[in-house]
Amino acid sequence: MSEPKRIPQHVAIIMDGNGRWAGLHGKERYEGHAAGVEPVRASLRAAVRWGVKYLTLYAFSTENWGRPAGEVSALMELFCRSVVNETPELKRQGVRIAMIGDRSRFPEKVRSYLARAERETAGGERLTLILALNYSSRSEIVRAVRRIAARAAAGEIAPGEIGEETLSAALDTAPWPDPDLVVRTSGEQRLSNFLLWQSSYAELWFPEVLWPDFTEADFDRAMEEYARRDRRFGLVK
Repeated sequence: MSEPKRIPQHVAIIMDGNGRWAGLHGKERYEGHAAGVEPVRASLRAAVRWGVKYLTLYAFSTENWGRPAGEVSALMELFCRSVVNETPELKRQGVRIAMIGDRSRFPEKVRSYLARAERETAGGERLTLILALNYSSRSEIVRAVRRIAARAAAGEIAPGEIGEETLSAALDTAPWPDPDLVVRTSGEQRLSNFLLWQSSYAELWFPEVLWPDFTEADFDRAMEEYARRDRRFGLVK
């Protein structure tokens, strides 16, 4: 392993490639999503082993509602089953579950399971698993701006006092540090409306592996890649 100071505190992953994996294996798209559960477990094990404190997974974007109704319904069922099945083990490992995004559009059953998982794992201190569900960065920024505008209209803050810290504090991710490393699987090289504000200075890595094939060894490769990067944040060393 690299020196502790070169280990990212916060890793964010765009879990891409489930549909292509299913197509390559002659399976339905839902089966590709189901196959993506084990890589989540592997990433959690590796993150805990490396000492990563925050792991954000892009699980369902606002744009995903435009997929076929059957696929969306299957994903909702997969969310519920996964949360119910995984929560006891996550609690045992000291993993806390949190969520970003607008959960109001989810069925009541999904919202209930998510809320219960958050309550039952609230005491976890080894790692915070942040699930981005019904999330898009642009929508998040718009909601943050509306909150700040409401404060300004109420006289709680003057327009001239609004700065980067004001906006950061109004985002869904306010409780946690910005990601140090963003990984997108499948070889696609774009952020797809994911943590755009927060990833301004994150290191980006785009492995070719499809998400269902992502292993602990691949997570280790991400850590090793991060350790080789020279992060200057726009400054000169």
